[in-house]
Amino acid sequence: MIPLTGSQIRSDRRSSALGTLAGWCMKTLAATLRMEIRDECGLGSAARTASPVIYVLWHNRIFTVPPAWHQLCGAHRRVVVMASASHDGDMVARAMAVFGMGAVRGSSSRRGVAAWVGLKRALAAGTDVCLTPDGPRGPRYVFQPGAVKLAQSSAAPLVPVHVRFSSAWHLKTWDRFVIPKPFSKVVVTFAAPIHIPRELAAAEFEAQRLDLETRLAAGADERDGAG
Repeated sequence: MIPLTGSQIRSDRRSSALGTLAGWCMKTLAATLRMEIRDECGLGSAARTASPVIYVLWHNRIFTVPPAWHQLCGAHRRVVVMASASHDGDMVARAMAVFGMGAVRGSSSRRGVAAWVGLKRALAAGTDVCLTPDGPRGPRYVFQPGAVKLAQSSAAPLVPVHVRFSSAWHLKTWDRFVIPKPFSKVVVTFAAPIHIPRELAAAEFEAQRLDLETRLAAGADERDGAG
């Protein structure tokens, strides 16, 4: 885990223990799934040599991405996720650690500058970054501009990640968080990378943001796996 210290970062034994337990529950459930991984970005075959990328996926799709990423290229690549500075963020960080993933703590409302610096340092060190552009609080399926700005400033390409479920539970949370049912089929697609130009006029930037929002929305069905 990338070390970012500060009084605004929330962590205690309870959140750490619950996060680790959640990670192992994710790993145990993932072992029962019929998982199909589609590597359209080519990171599995070039895991040792490829430059760092920024994975982007909707917040409610994150449950099966850590085991899919670990299966595809986790043995050869490093990645950090963006986790809020709250106790919930601590749980996320601990859960991701079960899969060998690090975390940068912060959000737009707390430790935003420190988190931004941490993400840029990770990319500069050759580490992938994973972001949920509609998290941590929504609105659901709205692509916030932070990921586009990070891609601009770092020159790292964005890799959209799509997850589809044959059978799943949809929780009554703000994002309608999706958990696949045991022994169901899950298709995880790491799409082709998207390069963002460093210099964009305001209208061009908004067009890029909307294009990414549309791409991710195309891979997310509100009824996916329900029923």
